[in-house]
Amino acid sequence: MTRWLTEAVPRGRVAAFRTLVYLFVAADLVFFTPWVRARASVPGDLYQPLLVGRVLPLPAPTPALVGVVFWALLALALLAATGRAHRLLGWSVFALYLEWMIIAMSYGKVDHDRFGLLVALAALPTAGRARHGDPTRTEAGGWALRVTQIAVICTYFLAAFAKFRFGGLDWATGSVLAKAIIRRGTDLADLIAGVPHLLLVAQFGILAFELLSPVVFVLPARARLATVGFFYSFHLVTMATITISFAPHLVAMASFLPLERVRPVAWLRRLGGGGPAGRLRRGGPAGRPGQLDDQPLAAAGDDLRPAPLHQP
Repeated sequence: MTRWLTEAVPRGRVAAFRTLVYLFVAADLVFFTPWVRARASVPGDLYQPLLVGRVLPLPAPTPALVGVVFWALLALALLAATGRAHRLLGWSVFALYLEWMIIAMSYGKVDHDRFGLLVALAALPTAGRARHGDPTRTEAGGWALRVTQIAVICTYFLAAFAKFRFGGLDWATGSVLAKAIIRRGTDLADLIAGVPHLLLVAQFGILAFELLSPVVFVLPARARLATVGFFYSFHLVTMATITISFAPHLVAMASFLPLERVRPVAWLRRLGGGGPAGRLRRGGPAGRPGQLDDQPLAAAGDDLRPAPLHQP
């Protein structure tokens, strides 16, 4: 079990996942949950904090508190995306985003798609130093990705458990999807709803998919990636039919992917290969063999700093 929990992964994968997660946190504040800032104007007696907010305890939101959390979290998340000071910035982003979520979810509605992202934010500060493109393997980084994966699958499995707990088999045989389509369905959903019995089949399919989701951990590598691709396609269909977004969950699910192959800085450097810097990389007019185009990024403690050019 210890070997499985700490299965080593390339440091480049950790660096790419770290950048993705922290950039999403910044985007979440601006595009997905800017409505949280309106909580500051809600009467304080409507604030009913989640259990963690009562245990700590945390103060009721005020305009000053919400403003400080917003701007500090936005700045620190963008800094953390560079990979610098991964422990200090990582723990700071986790603490502030947890407070942001407690403010958001303490007024009667709790979104379960945030669980995997919160676990990722808690685990990434322990993943150690990592730079993009580094093939060196790390067990600490493997642990951070593994616990995020477990949280992602728990989101599915426990969702099925909640359906049985509160709705029983009536959830599968009832009109859950029909009500969702009436409330927020798209033209595509209206077409699907017209097919006899298809919505009931879909409800049984959703339950089966959620209950069987832990199987992903015992599949071979290719089958696992194909299954994760199915997970993404499920959410794409969900968004296209009943306009429910699971964006933070989808970001956390990227912990399953070989993100070390995604190297935007290296791609940008290659796109600039036609300029003087590109000629230097290829060895200049003399046509000497290039030395840098396929080199991993070299940055001591900096995920995004490119390696210096070797002069001919």
